[in-house]
Amino acid sequence: MSKGWWTYLGALYLPLMVALLARVVNGRRPRQSVACLLGLLWVASALPLVQYASVWGGWWSFAKEEPSFCGMPLALYIGWVLLWGAVPVVAFPTMKLRWVMVIMICIDLAGMPLAYNVVSLSGRWLVGEAIAVLVVLLPALAISRWTLEQTHLRGRAMLQIATAGLVFLFLIPELIFALRPGVGWEPLIAMPGWMRQICLQLVFLLAAPGISAVLEFAERGEGTPIPYDAPKRLVTSGIYRYVANPMQLFCAVTMLAWAALLRSWWMALGAAVSLVYSAGIAEWDEAQDLRRRFGESWVEYRAEVRNWLPRWRPYAGASQARLYLAGSCAPCSEIWRWLAERRPVGMQIVAAETLPAGSIRRMRYEPGDGSVAVDGVRAFARALEHLHLGWALAGMLLRLPGVWQVVQVVMDASGFGPRTIVLARN
Repeated sequence: MSKGWWTYLGALYLPLMVALLARVVNGRRPRQSVACLLGLLWVASALPLVQYASVWGGWWSFAKEEPSFCGMPLALYIGWVLLWGAVPVVAFPTMKLRWVMVIMICIDLAGMPLAYNVVSLSGRWLVGEAIAVLVVLLPALAISRWTLEQTHLRGRAMLQIATAGLVFLFLIPELIFALRPGVGWEPLIAMPGWMRQICLQLVFLLAAPGISAVLEFAERGEGTPIPYDAPKRLVTSGIYRYVANPMQLFCAVTMLAWAALLRSWWMALGAAVSLVYSAGIAEWDEAQDLRRRFGESWVEYRAEVRNWLPRWRPYAGASQARLYLAGSCAPCSEIWRWLAERRPVGMQIVAAETLPAGSIRRMRYEPGDGSVAVDGVRAFARALEHLHLGWALAGMLLRLPGVWQVVQVVMDASGFGPRTIVLARN
C-alpha cells in the first residue's frame, strides 16, 4: 500500500462523512439534491481541466498511483469533488456565499501542503489554486446556491448549459479514455488547424438549438430543465414551435458528431443510450408530469408537434405575437414587406405608429403570452421563428447571448440604430 494511504483515505472519507453528517443534521430539502448534483457535476468536469493546466503550468504534481484519473489519484479526485461540490450545499445551505468560499479556500490552502507525501507543490502553486477557485469552486458554489434559492434564473441557466457541455463533450470522453485506453483526443488534435476549426464550429451549430431551448425555458417559462426547477409556464415558442424535445434530440446529435470526430464507438454508444433513455423512461415521466401541470394546453401542443421529428412550419399556439414596425421608416417597411411575403404563422405585423408617441424607437416583438417584449435585433430574430424551420434556426443563433449584442452594435454603427417615428400618435 502507498505510504500516503492515510492521505487518500482522509481526502476521500472526510468530505464524504462531513456531507453525510450535515445532511442528517440539516435535514432533507426538496431542491437540495438537485443543487448538490449540479455542484458535483461542475467540479467533476472542471477539475480535470485545471489538472491539465497544472501539467502545462507546473503548479503541482501528484504521486504515480493507481487507480488514477486525468493524472490525479482517484481517491483525491473524488474527495476534491465531494469537498467543493457537495459539502458547501449540505453543510452551509444558508451561509453567505462569500463566507462559504472563504472556508473552502482555507481548507484547500491548509490541505494541499499537508498532503506532501502525495502531491508536490511548486513555487507557483498558489497561481494554480487561484485559477482552481475561479474556474472550479466559484461556478460550483454559484450554480448550486442559485438553484437552491431559486435566484439568478438566467445565470443558472447559462451555468447549466456550460455544465452540460463539459459533461458531454469533456468528462464523458475522459471517462471513456480512462476505462478504454486508446488514442484519446489525438484524432481531434492531429487535424489540420483549419479543419479542426470548421469541425468545432459545426459541433457548436448542432448544439445551438439545444442551447436555445434551455434559454427559452428561462426566458419564456421562468424555469430550467432541471427537476424541482422546471418552467412555471408551458413553453411552445422558439425551437419548441418545431420540435417538442429539442434538448435531448440535439444533445444526442451533438454527441454523435463528437463521437465521429474522436473516432470513438463508445462515445457513439453513449449517444445511442441517451436516445433510448429519452424515448423510453424520460418521455413517459415527462409526459405524465407535463400533462398533470399544463392539462389541455399540453395535449393540444403535443397533438401538433412531434417529439423528435421537427415540423417545417411553426406551431402557432393560442397566443398571437405582434411585431411593431414603422411604415414611415424605409428600412423597416422593407423588412415588413419581406416578412409578409413569407406568411408568418402566429405573428401579426403592426404599424409602430399606432403606439403612443415616443414609446418605441426600434422594431419591437411582443410575445402575446405575458413575457417581456424585446427590441431591435432580438425582435427580428424572434420574428424569424414564425416563418419556417430554416429561418427559425438562424433566428436562434442570432439571439444567443453575445451574438445579438455584437450584431446590434454593428447595425447601429451602420446607420440602422434607434429612430424617432415622426407620425407617432396616441
